[in-house]
Amino acid sequence: MPPEKIELPPKYYLTYFQYLIDFVKKKYQHILNETEQQFLSDFEALTEDEKCLFIRFCNRTGSFFRTEKLKYTEIENIAESLNGLIDKGFVAPLSENHLTEAANVLDIFSKSELIELAKMLNLETRGKASLKKDEVLDWLLAVGNWDDMIYLLNSEDYANIHGLPHSLVRVLKETEVQMLKFLFFGSRHGDMTEFVTRDLGFQSYEKFDEDKMVAYFQTRQEVEDKLKVSLAREDFYLMQQADIEILDIYNWFMDWTATHRKELSEIAIPTYGTFSLRVALYLEKKKALDEALTIFRLTEESPSRERQVRILDKQKNREEAKALCELILAEPQNATEQFFAEDYVNRLEAILLKKKSKKAVTQQLHNSDSITIAATWKRQVEFGVINYYQERGMKAEFTENHLWRSLFGLLFWDIIFDTDSLAIHHPLQRSPSDLFKPTFFEKRKEKMEERLKMLEDEDATVIYMNRIFFEKFGLTNPLVEWYGGLFPLILTLLERLSPEQITLITLEMAKNLRQNLRGFPDLFIWGDAEYSFIEVKSPTDSLSNQQLFWLRFFESINVRSKVLRVEWDLVKDDN
Repeated sequence: MPPEKIELPPKYYLTYFQYLIDFVKKKYQHILNETEQQFLSDFEALTEDEKCLFIRFCNRTGSFFRTEKLKYTEIENIAESLNGLIDKGFVAPLSENHLTEAANVLDIFSKSELIELAKMLNLETRGKASLKKDEVLDWLLAVGNWDDMIYLLNSEDYANIHGLPHSLVRVLKETEVQMLKFLFFGSRHGDMTEFVTRDLGFQSYEKFDEDKMVAYFQTRQEVEDKLKVSLAREDFYLMQQADIEILDIYNWFMDWTATHRKELSEIAIPTYGTFSLRVALYLEKKKALDEALTIFRLTEESPSRERQVRILDKQKNREEAKALCELILAEPQNATEQFFAEDYVNRLEAILLKKKSKKAVTQQLHNSDSITIAATWKRQVEFGVINYYQERGMKAEFTENHLWRSLFGLLFWDIIFDTDSLAIHHPLQRSPSDLFKPTFFEKRKEKMEERLKMLEDEDATVIYMNRIFFEKFGLTNPLVEWYGGLFPLILTLLERLSPEQITLITLEMAKNLRQNLRGFPDLFIWGDAEYSFIEVKSPTDSLSNQQLFWLRFFESINVRSKVLRVEWDLVKDDN
């Protein structure tokens, strides 16, 4: 039988918004300012239908709305509710005060409607029908009179003749609503639709004791700092889309940094680091190397130091580039950084000695074994290799990163989502807020090491993994990729590797989850008394630094793994 269709109650969105408000009041009462407190008080004073209409506005894109488009069957009297929102300051009719937002106002109309408006303004519209809507909008903004437009858009005659609204409205209180959502989700990425996907069964979350959830922000300063960095990052993306001049973006960013960087709270520093990195990478891509280098130097977030070396090398400043590589080698952030720095220093030495140098990944690739398979596998090279081993009586699976990620996620499930870690802040969290931060392992090291002792008892391990897999199946965990064949594959992995090897690999992952969740070999193959992890490379593939890291790490702990180069058998393919 097909699963029973879930239907949400008519005013489900009011329930969600009220929950969000109550949650924020409980966790952040001490952080809310006077304006936000007043908003909460005023919102509670609205009628139920007024609340519903306001939330409908807030959950839609844009700030301006055409009132004749408002059709919500669960709201008994939309006109009455709208008038109530206007009287109580939650919505405002279109007026001369909205001149600076004229583009947003006109954008809610179609191209043909904009041309009709232009005709009523007695503007010459010949040839405008062949233009794109954005071009018509820009033209109308340039030549039209705003006061006349307001009069026409709000006139009853215009509405009756052209099917346009008697009244356009702008939603107010957006800043307060934005702040409530930001406090609840802890970021600008959270969306009220997450409640819907949960209740419709599309997403299932780990359940937490709400009393044990902790506020993401401790002070008002933390909130405002992270929010302003997030908003600045959004401004940058808009500048990219608008194709703003590179030097203008650079000057804007440096002015913003000079004004705000020194006062940022610790919680906002990682967001600023990511922001800086994105701007610098964009400038580098646009060939503004001096400007990119300046911004890269503002953050050490990977791959900032690598990019600095590459720019310095292009600028023939190799002494400084080498010095930076030596700093990297003294304390590498990850494998990619380490191998890049090693290769760069070796290349400089080879130049001095007038010798050729090879990258570590290139040497590893050239020294690897190879097999020949039919060229029909060119677009599915890994599955061609799987077929190669299966024809020889071996079992083989394409596992790449997901096997190791899933093992980690299941083995440490309760430790990852432990509310004692102070990283669980709301009931819709897909992962703890520190999952990809250095503090993740620092907080959980003792509990993880204690859990790994269980591996010495094979029966206890199987019982535990069986319980976790089937108890948690389908719940959201960014580390676990759910499918039916995962559990037996994990058991096979646990059978083939020793407890010591599993311990060393999972602890190495935990030290830097952001980097070390990737780069694992493509295939896991095994037989009665043998196994191997295989990184498959077609003739045009190269080996990444992170892949080399795990190959070397596996070798150091006697886990069987190798790179396997594939060559094409064109003759067999022709036959």
